[in-house]
Amino acid sequence: MTADPRDLSTLANLQYWLAIDPNTQNPNDADQLQRLLTAVSVGMQKWLTRYIPTNTYTMIVDGKGQHRMATTNYPLQSVSSVMVNGFTIPAAQTPPTHGWVISNNAIALRGYEFSRGYSNVEISYTAGYDTTPPDLEQACLELCGLKWREKGRIGEVSKNIGGEVITYLIKDFPPSVLTVMSQYRRVTPL
Repeated sequence: MTADPRDLSTLANLQYWLAIDPNTQNPNDADQLQRLLTAVSVGMQKWLTRYIPTNTYTMIVDGKGQHRMATTNYPLQSVSSVMVNGFTIPAAQTPPTHGWVISNNAIALRGYEFSRGYSNVEISYTAGYDTTPPDLEQACLELCGLKWREKGRIGEVSKNIGGEVITYLIKDFPPSVLTVMSQYRRVTPL
């Protein structure tokens, strides 16, 4: 099984985190780990309501008469085109001229506006991280490790062993992972 572009880490990093020697690991386990890594990465990004790895996007949205518009994905790396009502807005040159500029993960217009209309603004851009932020990657590895260890006790809430009761954490995300993910979650309404 091959890596997925949505993965927040690598199979090698996951094997290292789990202390699994890839040279002695069953190839089926490697495939299962890769599938788990992709599933956890996708699940985390759905919760974040954004895509973390660098990707290209085209967003078509309603103009509201403003001079600034946030992109749905960030961090914003580059913009290839900005159109309002079918008219292409040029990139602003320096010294300040009319056109668009990137400003704090948003596109700001000089001498133009995102005029009011329905689906009248089209922006094509590239956004995301070239490498997953280390804290988010570690959260992904920890969640993968938890899910990997749980596969032998799926559905068990607790177990009685020799008179002692062991209780398992039953949550989508453990608190430590949720704390990190909360820092990357898109919360602004679009």
